Amino acid sequence: MALAWDPPTELHSPSVRYRGDPMAAPQPLSQRRPIRTAEIVAVGSELTVGETRNTNAGELARDLSDRGVTVTRLVALPDRLDELVGALREALGRADLVTTTGGLGPTPDDLTREAIAALLGEEPAIDPALEAELRGLFARRGIEMPETNRKQAWLVPSATPLPNPNGTAPGWWVDVPGPVSPDGAAGRVIVALPGPPREMRPIWRDQVIPRLEARGLGLRRVTRTLRLTGIGESLVAARLGPELLGAPNPEVATYARHDAVDVRISAVDGPGGAAAELVAAAEARVLKAFGEHVFARGDETWVAALGRRLAGRRVALVEIGTAGALTALLGSASWLVHAELLGRGAAGGDLRRLATDARLAHDAEIGLALRAAPRGDDTAATVAVAMTRDPVHRERRLVFLGGEQGRERAALAACAVLYRRLGAADRAR
Repeated sequence: MALAWDPPTELHSPSVRYRGDPMAAPQPLSQRRPIRTAEIVAVGSELTVGETRNTNAGELARDLSDRGVTVTRLVALPDRLDELVGALREALGRADLVTTTGGLGPTPDDLTREAIAALLGEEPAIDPALEAELRGLFARRGIEMPETNRKQAWLVPSATPLPNPNGTAPGWWVDVPGPVSPDGAAGRVIVALPGPPREMRPIWRDQVIPRLEARGLGLRRVTRTLRLTGIGESLVAARLGPELLGAPNPEVATYARHDAVDVRISAVDGPGGAAAELVAAAEARVLKAFGEHVFARGDETWVAALGRRLAGRRVALVEIGTAGALTALLGSASWLVHAELLGRGAAGGDLRRLATDARLAHDAEIGLALRAAPRGDDTAATVAVAMTRDPVHRERRLVFLGGEQGRERAALAACAVLYRRLGAADRAR
């Protein structure tokens, strides 16, 4: 369809649609398609050339996933009309909801509105209420609105505007007509959001989510994440096996993070049982296989996990040959009462004595000493833990890689040793 880039002056539809509550207007039952699947399309050549990071897609995907919606694709596309139209058409063939971010600005290369209009076969036109709002925004600042901004007041008949309190680009809520959807099913939705996160987030949270929930958003989802230390992702995956990792519900997946290997378990209510029961059963299998490696759950960090196990006790820290890697990792901890970085001249010192001296000198319940030294292409980490009523524990580990990454892994090894010593001491009492 050839779009008119200078659309008619007015759109012949009641402007009260913008000023009123868009949820108040009843929708035909055929359009109240539940939202179970979604795709996210980020628009902008600045994304595809790497000048801007696509953080919006990840943020929206996390929110939808938490609400029980299966997000099947995240796509970043340049400012090219044909590619946008094709991507939207394909996405509508797979998903109940297609959300776009970006491409709603006033310039000729902002093409999201044009792409939606071309997809629907509908002509964009100026909405008088939107134009008045835009002109008012510029008038408040004593600036005459450039005529290029008038395109931000466009609507198509299938679109309802989503007011933008933090910018000049209203979003669009589009109820896709049945014939446009490749499977002929009415009720799919396109939500077009502005690209700047400070504009996108309020519209998504305050306007889009309530509308989606009114239609039936997602399924009840239960998610748990177990955080593992002292074991690599490949070994975790091998032990879990393809049966558990390949199951659709619950879904079990592994993720190699910089500070842990995460095992994420997620399930929705279904024929196989309630989500909570499915997750609990899968979690039991993971704990049986890796219980000794689990140090945290959810998004808990090493600082939080150690703080939980310390239960008010304080730690004095000494590190050698680490360039401060352990202090950097634990520096925000309220329970860290002293951290000292010694030069390589102290490399041959008695690590047990260093841990004990640090504890006594700073009236802490625990002294922790770490020494890191190159061993070929890897790093040797030696850890000593001195506790008030227990013999000083000393442990050696060879961690993968050298240099900065090796030192960071040595710091993580020290955290793991301390965490387990605390657990063993508590169990012994």
